[in-house]
Amino acid sequence: MADNTKTGVFKLFLLSVRQQIFVFIAMAMLFAGIFILNGLPLTLYLYSIELGLFFFFSYLVIQYFRYRNRYEAIIQVGEAHSVNNEDIASGTDPADQLYLDKISELQQDIRNLTNEHAERQADQLDYFTLWLHQIKTPLSAISLLNQSNATPESKKISQEIVRLEDYTHMALNYVKLEDSGSDMDLSEVDLDSVIKRAVKKYSILFIYKGITLDYQPLKTTVLSDGQWLQILLEQLLSNSLKYTASGSISIYLDPGRDQTLIIEDTGAGIRPEDLPKIFNKGYSGLNGRLHEKSTGIGLFLSKKICKRLGHELIIESELGKGTRAAVSLARKELAVFD
Repeated sequence: MADNTKTGVFKLFLLSVRQQIFVFIAMAMLFAGIFILNGLPLTLYLYSIELGLFFFFSYLVIQYFRYRNRYEAIIQVGEAHSVNNEDIASGTDPADQLYLDKISELQQDIRNLTNEHAERQADQLDYFTLWLHQIKTPLSAISLLNQSNATPESKKISQEIVRLEDYTHMALNYVKLEDSGSDMDLSEVDLDSVIKRAVKKYSILFIYKGITLDYQPLKTTVLSDGQWLQILLEQLLSNSLKYTASGSISIYLDPGRDQTLIIEDTGAGIRPEDLPKIFNKGYSGLNGRLHEKSTGIGLFLSKKICKRLGHELIIESELGKGTRAAVSLARKELAVFD
């Protein structure tokens, strides 16, 4: 790779000095004509050419090394390394210094704009996070007030409150995942406890939609972060509930794969052409667009949580027959900073 780079620099150098080479050749031809027309000795001409070639070649060698140093310095500027501008401008047209000064000004402007943008983003994120925490208080109050009613409308309100809380928690979790320093506490986690908490959160939706839960205690533990694992299972359950109008949702361990948890529903399913893109941020697929229920964030977050925890998430689905989410809880390399 280094040899190829040097060859490339040499070719560029030859292009940059081609005018000097053409001038030297033209001068040699001019002097040859003068020597011939005046009948001067050929040996004197050859000696003059050899002497001229020696000085011209020495000049080219010096210029080549200066050109190469300047080229390498410019490459370092592109890589945002610290560079002495004199290394770039030396041996070149003095106008180059004007370009360098202008580049330095532009680089400083870019740094200032980048810092300002980062500060604005940090302020917006702080406000967004604060708003998300504050909105949970009125949601909890509405939920308590609604529990005192026993009307059919109150059941619908309870269902929508669950969805509101779900979206709020999703946004908070998104913010936490974007923070590379977010806490993660790995320990032996009772899988049944995590599943029961997730199911309890959506019990209203199970009852309201008349969906059957097929789940038997798994009696197993896994090495994971209990809080993030619960968030993952809640998100997968939420997706199943969104697109399952009737039928059942099953939670069980895959007998053919070690420590692989399955969440399977009998819902609308996913089109084959949508499956490769379901983990893309913001992608909702045909079902999400038709039912206007999808934010396109849920599975993106689920995949990111799995990557953070070192687990693996695989979604299998058939349109009109349901979806099967397989979470491999076996340990993989952690991706804390991804």
